This record gives sequence, C-alpha cells and structure tokens, in this order.
Amino acid sequence: MTNIHLLLLSVLQGLTEFLPVSSSGHLILFSKFTSFPDQGPFLDVAVHVGSILAVIIYFWRDIWTMIKGLLLSRFLPNFNISGAKLAWLIIIATIPAVIAGLSLKAYGLENLRSAKLIGWTLIIYAVILYVADKFSATNHKIENLTIKNALFIGCAQCLALIPGTSRSGITITAGRFLGLERREAAKFSMLLSIPTIAGAGLLMAIELFQSGDLSGISAAYHGVAYSFVASLGAIYIMMSWLKKWSFAPFVVYRLALGGYLLLDAYNLI
Repeated sequence: MTNIHLLLLSVLQGLTEFLPVSSSGHLILFSKFTSFPDQGPFLDVAVHVGSILAVIIYFWRDIWTMIKGLLLSRFLPNFNISGAKLAWLIIIATIPAVIAGLSLKAYGLENLRSAKLIGWTLIIYAVILYVADKFSATNHKIENLTIKNALFIGCAQCLALIPGTSRSGITITAGRFLGLERREAAKFSMLLSIPTIAGAGLLMAIELFQSGDLSGISAAYHGVAYSFVASLGAIYIMMSWLKKWSFAPFVVYRLALGGYLLLDAYNLI
C-alpha cells in the first residue's frame, strides 16, 4: 500500500465515521471507484481505531465522569449516580452489536461488500433518518434514557453491520425517534462507538497475531494517526453544525450518492 493510498483512505474514514453517511460504505466504494486495490476489513478496522481516540479526546470529561461513577458504584448498575448510569447505558447498548457481530463474522463479511447493497442502504436509511429528525420530539437528554431505550439504540446499531447503513446514522436515528436532542443523539452515538469499534479492533488484532502476518502493522499504525486527526475535525464540525441546524444535508448527500450507485449498478448511466 502506498502512502497516498493510506492517507486518502484514513482521511476518508475519519471524515465519514461520525457523520451519518456510512464510513464503511465509503471505504468499500473507495477501492471500487479508484485504481487503488481493496484494503480489506483489517485496515478498515485499523482506521476506525483512530476515530475512537478522537472520541476519547473530545468527550474526555464525560468519559472521566463515567469512570468515576463506576468506581463510586463499585461497578454495580447504580443509576442514581449519573456517571455510572451513562456507563451502564453504553454497556447495555453494546450487547446486541456484540452478539450480532459475532454471528455475522461466522457467516462472512465479504458477502456484504457490494456497491449495489450500499446504494440501497444509503437511500433507505436516509429516508428513515429524515422522518426521525423531522417529526420526532427534541426535548430529551441522555440522562432521560432508560434501559429499554439503550437496548433499542443497541439493536438499531446491529443494522450498521450492513455497509451503507452507517453506525452513527442509525444510532442517531434511533435516538431521535426516542426524542433525544440532535446533539445529545450524536453524543450518545459517538460514546457508543468506543466499545463497539474497540471490540472489533481487538478481535482483528488477535486474528492478525495468530496468523503470524504482521506486514500490515506499519500501515495500520499510520492509518490510526491519520484517521484520528480527520475524525477529530469531523466531530467538531458535526457538534457545531447541530447547534443550529438539522441532519437534512446528510440526508440529501445519502440520497444523491445512493441514487448514483444504483444507476451505475443497474447500468443506467
């Protein structure tokens, strides 16, 4: 892999991970519509790790509050301690994705790396995001979430295992259906990305070391660094944008890209 390939791939991941446009879909399309070879799922996960680090930096106060809450509650599900409650909501919301991810891994992820599939999922979930954002209430904060709400968002996150859905997009959509404010829905989605992506990265790292093929270590290291910088910028853009505006531009972008992919896939252009 050349340096320019790695740089472009990592920046693409960083910019799209927390915007509701599907980073995994863009990573797959990158190789299909350029002269670069498919980077494969391992590097996909590696550049996602850079995005996790960006979330940790941006939301370090909330993460520190969660750690203190867990310590004060002795790691018991005590919802009377705000930090502990948020931590447990994140844990509970992660469980469905763990179960679904392990099941899908046994089936095989390569079967889902299709431009046609990405086109359909971009469009379908763009419409659902628009409905959720347009017609749902906007009066709840994260502290108003219940265990059932966390499970609902967690189950929605499972859909993101299909490329083009967008992990951030579908969890934000679920949050908006529950009445979360736009920035609150985005914040919960980003915090939820930490255990989800970290778990996928850990499994991939274990597989790498077991295979004995360490040739991708250097590329993965640089990919993490590049995607970290791009992800941090994307988080700032998203959170600033949502202070005043809606998710409408992202819906339009998804519809346009999805429409183009389907026209191309069905040989209509």
